[in-house]
This record gives sequence, structure tokens and C-alpha cells, in this order.
Amino acid sequence: MMVVLPSLALALLCLLPAGAEVPVQPGFDTEKFAGMWHVAAIASNCSVFLKMKDGMKSSISIVSFMPEGDLALKLIWPLADKCQKFELLFQQSGQAGHYTGTSAQEMRDLRVMETDYSGYAIVQEFQRSGEDPHSALQLLTREQDASPQLLQKFKELMPTVGLTPDMVAILPKSGECQEGAG
Repeated sequence: MMVVLPSLALALLCLLPAGAEVPVQPGFDTEKFAGMWHVAAIASNCSVFLKMKDGMKSSISIVSFMPEGDLALKLIWPLADKCQKFELLFQQSGQAGHYTGTSAQEMRDLRVMETDYSGYAIVQEFQRSGEDPHSALQLLTREQDASPQLLQKFKELMPTVGLTPDMVAILPKSGECQEGAG
């Protein structure tokens, strides 16, 4: 288990990735977007994610916004014997629905490409650390189930951000870590 934790942390960092000129939700509304989301599907070109994707389960993302407009993201991932929590802060970029995060080792870019606020969101992330950039696309849902239509919409957007069908994981439902979402 001790080997899995660093690998999972690295995989999660790879998932906090996305890039070029990706469109964002027109008229993005932070109040409607805030709250709990289930991660129903992920596509990424991160090598660590690709090695671990078949063993991953649905997780929870809790989105909140700071008074100055920055996005706070709390991730809760089920592991074999516990719930792993990560907290990230993204600064607003000046465009509603587009956020960035920068540290000495990496740069992150997060864009809400599409959402209806009450049912689903498709979020693209890009992470550059060193010479190895990673891109990811996530399908978030308010309920744990993702309809076949949402999964199809998600898969149709993958090529627009340079991701292929072999890079996708449809995450199985998980009743784990729900209490950590409060």
C-alpha cells in the first residue's frame, strides 16, 4: 500500500492537467457551478494515469469560490483502505470559467468547457512540469450515474483536446468516501 500512495498522488497530479486554446462555457456562473461533483470519466495522456486507470473508482470534487473569484478544489479519491484528500487553489485568469495555478515546479490550467450546472460539466486541465506536459478531460456529474448521452458527448470532445479513446477511463460508481464530501 505504501507504494500505491505515491503512485496515486502522481496520477492525481497528472489529472490536474489541459492546454491550447480550449473554449470555456459562455456566461460561466460560479454560484451555479459551486458544490459537489462526481468524477464519472477521465481521459488523459499522463503515463501514470494510463497505468492506473483500470483500477480507479469514481471520486468526488468539491468546488468553491473565494471572494476574489479564485477556485478552490477539494478532491476525495477512494483507495483500498482509506479516502485520500487533495486540496488545490486556482486563480481566476480574467476569463470566467478559466483558472490557472502556478508553483515553482509546475503550471496548471483549468477550463470549464461545458456545463448545464445541474447535471454535468466537462472540464479540461493542462499541467506542465519540466519538459513533460499532460492533458486531461473530466466528465463531472452531480449524481454518480452518467447517462450514455453524456458519455458520448464527453468522448466526442476528446479529440478536440488531443486525446484518444485508449486514454479514457469510465469510473465505476463507488459508495466510498461519501462522508468526506461534507
